Amino acid sequence: MTTRRHLIVFTRTPRLGGTKRRLAREIGDLPAWRFSRLTLRTLLHRLARDPRWTVWLALTPDAAARGRRGFWPAGCRRLPQGSGDLGARMTRVLRCLPSGPAVIVGSDVPGIEAHHIAAAFRRLEVHDAVFGPAPDGGYWLAGLRRRPLPPGLFRDVRWSSPHALADTAATIPSSRRISLIDELEDVDDAASYHRWRSSL
Repeated sequence: MTTRRHLIVFTRTPRLGGTKRRLAREIGDLPAWRFSRLTLRTLLHRLARDPRWTVWLALTPDAAARGRRGFWPAGCRRLPQGSGDLGARMTRVLRCLPSGPAVIVGSDVPGIEAHHIAAAFRRLEVHDAVFGPAPDGGYWLAGLRRRPLPPGLFRDVRWSSPHALADTAATIPSSRRISLIDELEDVDDAASYHRWRSSL
């Protein structure tokens, strides 16, 4: 039997005034909300029906995982992110999943295509972890081949800093093999937003 692959999209429910807060401070609530809705819809359209993986939506606030389907397309399973920093929430979601390799992506990376996700899962056939680096020193994708998870995974990472990827890699034992795939940019400030707009 083939081991099932799991793709987890970490996202905040797109609500006017309640999403992409850093971006909203710079470009306004309405454009930030529109961006959030568009990129999430586009991402799910590209990835949710692909038979090569099961898509899970890790949602915040947690009530969105228990409420009516609404915005979320059929075929996407929903999970609450829970409390804590990003590392604690990612660890919690990874522990909830059935066995098999798992890849986590954010919903604010317009450049994600199915071939990026497929490449990450191919890397996990021979590596223990895979990351998709971002230009700012963070990452847009994190994937792990199997459980048990490394103890201390994602602990003491300086999130939203140029050290996020290096800090995360340091939480993985040196005996485990790490691979990198394509660099993509997440949109979290006005400069990256305008670069995205100019690419359309």
